[in-house]
Amino acid sequence: MAHTSLRTARRATGTLAVGAAARRLTLAAFDTSSPAGPGEDFRPVAVLEADVAEGLARLLAAPAVVAARRDGDRAGAPSRHGVVLVRFHGAPVGLVGLDLLDAEPERSWAREVEERLGTEIAAHRAADDLLSRADLWTGVTCERPACLAARRAALAKAPPASVIVATHERPDRLANCLASLRAQAYPDFEIVVVDNAPRSSATAELVAGLSAVDRRLRYVREDEQGLGAAHNGGLEIARGDILAFTDDDVVADRQWLAELVVPFVTGARSQGATGLILPAELETPAQLMLEAHGRFAKGFSPRLFDLADHRPADRLFPFTAGRLGSGANMAFDAGELRRLGGFDAALGTGTAAKGGDDLDAIFRLIASGGTLAYQPTAIVWHHHRRELAALERQAFGYGVGLGAYLASVALREPRRLVEMTSRLPGASAYALSHTAPEAVAGGSLVATLPG
Repeated sequence: MAHTSLRTARRATGTLAVGAAARRLTLAAFDTSSPAGPGEDFRPVAVLEADVAEGLARLLAAPAVVAARRDGDRAGAPSRHGVVLVRFHGAPVGLVGLDLLDAEPERSWAREVEERLGTEIAAHRAADDLLSRADLWTGVTCERPACLAARRAALAKAPPASVIVATHERPDRLANCLASLRAQAYPDFEIVVVDNAPRSSATAELVAGLSAVDRRLRYVREDEQGLGAAHNGGLEIARGDILAFTDDDVVADRQWLAELVVPFVTGARSQGATGLILPAELETPAQLMLEAHGRFAKGFSPRLFDLADHRPADRLFPFTAGRLGSGANMAFDAGELRRLGGFDAALGTGTAAKGGDDLDAIFRLIASGGTLAYQPTAIVWHHHRRELAALERQAFGYGVGLGAYLASVALREPRRLVEMTSRLPGASAYALSHTAPEAVAGGSLVATLPG
């Protein structure tokens, strides 16, 4: 599972140089000197949630909204603008930006949600066979929403699952992540914490304390540095039939695991799944820039991906694995992932490759004939880097990781090198258009913000 031959070949041939162009393009996308970046008058953006079933009126009680309306628009005041995840019976419908200081929120907030998401809300209402129109301000009553049938079916079968969290010297972040994982509404799962190349005992002590009161927590130490190796360390001891992976800097929605398992036990019977990643906070310019350029969120419509009936109209598929999801929110059938050889230990954060172990695993699943499901109802909230310097390092890592992942594919299957080369013109055009100002301005989250 460690793919040591690939690692040796990579070091011998210097194939990480394949990522040079990707590094330049990625860093250009995060150019913090650009006049289009957040200026000195930047103010935090509140990240909020509202459920149509409960009504938008409940937003008025959210702490961020209370603080904003109390302090007004004076200098140093909290967020004036909020980006709201709109749900319907818990399922995400879309994002909308609201002016938190609007004098008539009942009118303006409802109008904004209707204008941006009215079609999606109406479709959800029709699917649930709700005869009455949803009142966006006060909500709508429904005893047993039909939209939750897939989750109920998944929970009825509830295969044993393992949640694997790799971490490196971030016990505070990890504690918040584990609190959200322990609260999951799923009946049969374990949490495997992989302590990767630790320099202290902080993580071991944290997990030991929690496991004393919650036997679902397990600890494993992996001394080989790198996210790919850490994921393999968790894979070796995991007992679940479904293996879910997330990072130590996320907070998982209470229904995250249940929703992530749905594609494995209903409908398409997929062998892999990814979910929706949203920002936990937008309090600094760096966080807003990452959300604008990084495109963690992949939309709000479920999709299937494979090489046959569910092949997207994308010339670069399946090489553009990053468009299908990322390691902060993904799951695999345990037997299938082990059959594929686990993760490439030469890839991932903490290695010379700086990333790509998740992209490689997703690619190999699809290239081998498997089906990947994108399940937007499986939500995690990611804590983006707060400082511009950290953002620049992350952007550089993305570029290097992309090059390393593509090099890994070429080394493992040389026949794919011809296929990759033939697609380079399209890849360059995609990369350039993806980082162009007009593409950034159209980002699903940033475009929702007033002003």
